[in-house]
Amino acid sequence: MREVHVERVKETVKRLCMEANYFLPKDVLNAFKEGKEKEISQIGKNVFNILEENAKIASTEEIPYCQDTGFAVVFLEIGQDVRFVGGSLEEAVNRGVAEGYTEGYLRKSIVSDPLFDRKNTGDNTPAVIHYRIVPGDRVKITVAAKGGGSENMSRLAMLKPADGLEGVKKFILKTVSDAGPNPCPPIIVGVGIGGTFEKVAYLAKKALLRPIGHRNPDPRYARLEEELLEEVNKLGIGPSGFGGKVTALDVKIEWYPCHIASLPVAVNIQCHASRHKEAEI
Repeated sequence: MREVHVERVKETVKRLCMEANYFLPKDVLNAFKEGKEKEISQIGKNVFNILEENAKIASTEEIPYCQDTGFAVVFLEIGQDVRFVGGSLEEAVNRGVAEGYTEGYLRKSIVSDPLFDRKNTGDNTPAVIHYRIVPGDRVKITVAAKGGGSENMSRLAMLKPADGLEGVKKFILKTVSDAGPNPCPPIIVGVGIGGTFEKVAYLAKKALLRPIGHRNPDPRYARLEEELLEEVNKLGIGPSGFGGKVTALDVKIEWYPCHIASLPVAVNIQCHASRHKEAEI
């Protein structure tokens, strides 16, 4: 049994909150370059130039890439041979978020109550934390800064099994079409298929963490990802909604077995920035 002090978790989360907002992942930066080459609209190409320049300024100056520094979504993959010491794991994660967003000069966007008392908590907590127990004695921490604009355009549907593949594709494409320019395209489309009402939403969000261009290991779903990416880019929304060929940088699907009477589908739309960082302790 390996002991991990929760202070290490706190410090790691704190660092990842800042890094996720300052430094775009390499796969995203590469996708900007490839997108600019594919884009046929001159306005669209100019948008890609602006995105690249913005990313350069953010990383050089270590300032937020976007003013919406997001909800802190934290994924913890915890080795089953790890024992946490020194306090509460969940409190450590939230302290890391609070310190990262305060010391990193990141905008605080979380309200304490969604309906009756929409008062800002002042430190961007609480985080949304997803726990997964895995073999081994390591802890993998991933922090995703999920902006409100793209999150608001996400949708979930409990389809009937008879809706089948065509029903799933229709729902995904309609969700992207209805979103239009609101989620700051070119977007990344995370799709969850299967499981239950709550599981499918998690799958869609988890899909967004996979690097751009990395296909689902199941060849059937890999082909569906490529087909949907092609269809999404035919919608003509284009970079920043100005029209063009590149509406999405990628479509990524995660799936899970489901009930014989169900066909859950969730679409979690991500803005072009796809801000997330990970570390292992």
